[in-house]
Amino acid sequence: MKISVSDRSNYFKGLLLLIRKDRRITEMEIQFMKRIGKTLGFERQFCLNAIHDILENHFIVDAPLKFSTKELAIKFIKDGLTVAFSDDEFHPFEKEWLRSIAKKNGIDLAWFRKESTNGANKKQFPSRMEVDDLTVEYS
Repeated sequence: MKISVSDRSNYFKGLLLLIRKDRRITEMEIQFMKRIGKTLGFERQFCLNAIHDILENHFIVDAPLKFSTKELAIKFIKDGLTVAFSDDEFHPFEKEWLRSIAKKNGIDLAWFRKESTNGANKKQFPSRMEVDDLTVEYS
């Protein structure tokens, strides 16, 4: 799936905001964010700086993101659930963040509840993520 530069930025930023919701960033979350950043074409140092600074960066607006398509929002939420469950805890603030994005993008909340339940059953680092199917279109 081809995505815009704007959607690419929102995808990464949205996941950064997700990992700060519980006010702690685990090593697994760092690994996920580096992997996602690389896949989206961000430079390694940019990703490391963004991850390191996200807890204290109060300039990033913490509002639900609107993606250009519902399909992309679904991919984002699935990857978000993978990241959120990586520390074996789905914090209420993480859940609310992803739910608010589902709502903002017109995604059925029953689908979100089902995916949240499925996410709790995944306990391993996935070989593939939704982000792996994305290609940034620079135009």
